[in-house]
Amino acid sequence: MQKQDIKIRSVEGKDFDCYVVTPDVQGKVPAIVLASAVHGVDGDIRRIADEFGAAGYLVAAPDLFWRTVPGPLSRTDGRTKTRSQPRLPVIKSGENDMTDTLNELKKMPQFNGKAVAMGFCYGGPYALIGPKRLGYYGGVSCHGTQLGDFVQELEGTTQPISIIWGDLDHAAPLPVQEMYRAVPARQKNVDVHIIPGVNHGYMMRENPAAFDQKTYDLSMGRALAILNGLR
Repeated sequence: MQKQDIKIRSVEGKDFDCYVVTPDVQGKVPAIVLASAVHGVDGDIRRIADEFGAAGYLVAAPDLFWRTVPGPLSRTDGRTKTRSQPRLPVIKSGENDMTDTLNELKKMPQFNGKAVAMGFCYGGPYALIGPKRLGYYGGVSCHGTQLGDFVQELEGTTQPISIIWGDLDHAAPLPVQEMYRAVPARQKNVDVHIIPGVNHGYMMRENPAAFDQKTYDLSMGRALAILNGLR
């Protein structure tokens, strides 16, 4: 597979970075766009992208923080707390990036036109916004933050959407967990998994105190199942 860092021209007129993985497969395939946590497109996001690429899918991981502090940041860098604030307006501005990334994928001959939005922490809301309003065919939220403000985005969706937290996740307090537990009963396209004993950041190997292999595998499995349905 081919791995490269490219520039994408924003509708706002400036370029932003995006990590792209192109699989070694014949024919057209779906894509997955990774909306990163506040640490940006770091080693964790690149490893996840490579895993999807090895499974035969196109992958793009845009830098959603190019307007403030671009690039990956370490977990001890205080700028991770400032570049994503105020949270809701920053998430709103990133909708353009998710759309611009999808439009860039449409230029690639291997893309079959169908993509999934997979978000981590800060990026979690895009798993709901993407299918609702941005042209994505599915979404997966992994330890997503701020989701209490986005539950309404599920209304009227028919695309497959998977939401996964650990029950110890500080970003998903009990009222938010209960809000989402109730969703699958009224919307069969949505599945919600709240895993006992798992913390925030379970997808991130570079955060060994939080990383959880079983929940990681569940999340990757849900994403791969949705992608497989888009072939």
